Amino acid sequence: MRLFLAVFTLLLAVYCKGDQVLRIHAETEGHLEVLNELKQNRGLDFWTHGMSTHLPIDVRVPHLSLYAVKYLLTANKIPFTVMINNVQELLEKEKEEMMSNAAMERKTKSFNFTAYHTLDEINSWMDTLVASHSKVVSKVQIGNSYENRPLYALKFSTGGENKPAIWIDAGIHSREWISHATAVWIANQIATDYASERAPVPKILGKMDIYMLIVANPDGYVFTHKSSSPFYRLWRKNRSVTSDPKCFGVDLNRNWDAAFGGPGASEKPCDEDYRGPSANSEIEVKNIAKLIESHGNFKSFITLHSYKQLLMYPYSNTGTNPPDQVELDTIAVSASKALSSWHGTVYTVGSIFNTIEQASGSSVDWAYNRGIKYSFAFELRDTGKYGFLLPADQIVSTSRETWLAIKYIMEYACDKS
Repeated sequence: MRLFLAVFTLLLAVYCKGDQVLRIHAETEGHLEVLNELKQNRGLDFWTHGMSTHLPIDVRVPHLSLYAVKYLLTANKIPFTVMINNVQELLEKEKEEMMSNAAMERKTKSFNFTAYHTLDEINSWMDTLVASHSKVVSKVQIGNSYENRPLYALKFSTGGENKPAIWIDAGIHSREWISHATAVWIANQIATDYASERAPVPKILGKMDIYMLIVANPDGYVFTHKSSSPFYRLWRKNRSVTSDPKCFGVDLNRNWDAAFGGPGASEKPCDEDYRGPSANSEIEVKNIAKLIESHGNFKSFITLHSYKQLLMYPYSNTGTNPPDQVELDTIAVSASKALSSWHGTVYTVGSIFNTIEQASGSSVDWAYNRGIKYSFAFELRDTGKYGFLLPADQIVSTSRETWLAIKYIMEYACDKS
């Protein structure tokens, strides 16, 4: 096995047209052992980090490594299917659509909610939203990123001091573009629903403030727009310098001071789920934590990720149920039903540990441990057909259904505040 893997390593290529995403079904502990050895080869991009015999494992395999990987899986009788036949085709189509949309927006001077946007375009749109709804929306800079980009949060408020608040963030993993696009759409919906007096937004904002950080990882997000190669577009982490000069970035959702350094986070800087040198070491995490702790009156914490179609609550680091598990599960089930009512999309509900993977240092655990009872994580569309490369024509449907779930959670938190 190790001799084969040594030869296999020589075949790995970071980028080549024709990459595929394989869905692997480990059926035995022996299968998991093979996959864990395979994971040590940096040329492979594991889209699923936690590995078990209960859930499928999605891996992007470079074109030049496809034969070797498929041979290894077949030789060890590990079942697999091809989920995405040609990653590069999807990337090139996505880039063409963005260029076409940018040209149209320059011509019409309007923002297209059915398209993906760059960081500059999102920041500019936030200014437009604030100008159009200045009575209820403001843009708050909560700090800067590692590369000194501003972190802007939208604050929805009707005034008042230290009101109970709701936190929503998106894009802590930079390649999850549907989360940014959904947050943009929802921010616009909150503002327009308030102006139109559509329930329950006026009721919620009469009692609570809403903070929304649309791009929690701006450096990583900018990096994903540098090129249509998988290396850039599918970048997950931030862009901080690590102890390994060959490897950049920390997984910001493994860096929080919540069972930091435990299982489900890597200590190796080159890994996709590298936790960082210490808890809250990353400036992006520090900025969010500082705002939430200094405010001191957040009642709900909601973070948007992709993909898998999941609505989850703590804990992520342990299979032990949180003290409020029954209530959190009831809320999540009701919110997922509201989501499904729009387009029939089905979400799985449960704790992060039991639903997707074990992960230490997560933001949801951190928020819950600091008394924010109604803490939830969404994994948006889809279940793997496109993965992180969800077509732009699904943005609005994804946003609409997610809004119904978030609206339910916010109203519930409002009623309990």
